[in-house]
Amino acid sequence: MTRRAIRAADGGLPRYGCITLTTDYGHGAGFVGALHAVAFRIAPDVAVIDLDHSVPPQDVRLGALRLQRFMSFVPNGVHVGVVDPGVGSTRRAVAITAGRHAFVGPDNGLLLWAAEQASPELRAVVLDRPELWLEPRSRTFDGRDVFVPVAAHLAAGVELGDAGSEVDPSSLVRLARPGARVDAGGLGELEVLQVDGFGNVQLSGDATTVSTLGLQIGDTVTVRTGGTVVRALYAETFAEVPRGGIAVLIDSDGCLALSVNCGRADALLETPLPQTLTIQRG
Repeated sequence: MTRRAIRAADGGLPRYGCITLTTDYGHGAGFVGALHAVAFRIAPDVAVIDLDHSVPPQDVRLGALRLQRFMSFVPNGVHVGVVDPGVGSTRRAVAITAGRHAFVGPDNGLLLWAAEQASPELRAVVLDRPELWLEPRSRTFDGRDVFVPVAAHLAAGVELGDAGSEVDPSSLVRLARPGARVDAGGLGELEVLQVDGFGNVQLSGDATTVSTLGLQIGDTVTVRTGGTVVRALYAETFAEVPRGGIAVLIDSDGCLALSVNCGRADALLETPLPQTLTIQRG
């Protein structure tokens, strides 16, 4: 078997339409370029799509959330996820198939939400076939040396069972979902999931939370975090409040978000950002 391509027995077309990459690598130090180079070396006919390399370092849960949300838009492919604080340890490296998609990365919960969104029927293997990896293998860069090589071989036609030893999907590490709680008094306690580049504060609530809180477009909303109290308008768009005005709305991921029209909502909150805040109509 060669490092360039281990093809399916029939030598046919690639099984998957693309390889996607979601990591916490950023764009410095050449890490992302190395992933592209390795993928091209093994599966030159398969497109590589950079979904996101801006996951905050070691934030496995946020990486899992972003990867899951991409599943509504990506073509059938092999999806590599690398947010891997346990690299070089005893944590498992895995590949999962779910319907017309495959996922490759660490067994730390990063892949499972996306895989289950793709299909409820999963197969999983532990990656224990070194002949599919790069040699020599670094103990600190499994994205380059293990995950992308295996993904490229799968995309080129290698069967999942030839990439590793099968394991029960129920044994895969599962993360706790972000919480969103509304009490009998109509007070919602939500987690801060992330702050985007515009300063919008994404929360763990969604349309169900809005319904439970009894919010209607145009309602005033009180947001509390620590000793800070913010009054906002529940709106559909940023432009429904004046420039510098504060809004709570459903964002493009379907999550509640605290936003400032042409400003930064994260500046309204205490620093460092809290893990939870409360929201209430009125």
